[in-house]
Amino acid sequence: MNSPGPLREPANRVSPRARGLWLLEALIGFVLLVGGSILVGGWVGGSGWSWVPGWFADAPWLLPVVVGVLTTPFLVAEPFVRYAVHRWELSGDVVYARQGFLTREWVFVPVSRIQTVDKGQGWMERMLGLATLEIRTASHAGSSTIKGLDHQVAAGLADELARRAEQLRDDAT
Repeated sequence: MNSPGPLREPANRVSPRARGLWLLEALIGFVLLVGGSILVGGWVGGSGWSWVPGWFADAPWLLPVVVGVLTTPFLVAEPFVRYAVHRWELSGDVVYARQGFLTREWVFVPVSRIQTVDKGQGWMERMLGLATLEIRTASHAGSSTIKGLDHQVAAGLADELARRAEQLRDDAT
């Protein structure tokens, strides 16, 4: 019995501008995390709580420094790793998408099962000319989201998927 080979990469990358979007999102999270650790460090350091270790009460600035040092590699690496991994392809009657940063997800969505195709843009995506395509089926496991697409590519793909899905439904009746 032949075992199937590894999954091949979908043919299309998302827009290179997606790296900027993911960097901006990671930067916002980084600022909130480090800012929150500054607040917590100041609150704990100035409170005189007896259960707080003495070294921490004497140097509350260590908390944001440690948080910053530990999260900076993720801030820098995430946009590039996500860009290398996020791919999509419309092949025959199947949409194939792969995504993930810490975990990877491969999704195959048969066009005949598509119920809705939605194109959305958050304010950061709109600012960068990007869009997110949500392909929904009756099964949650068969649905897919493709983030970081160029706005025009997302619009064209949404139209093509809607057209193909309609043709397949007409052929089935």
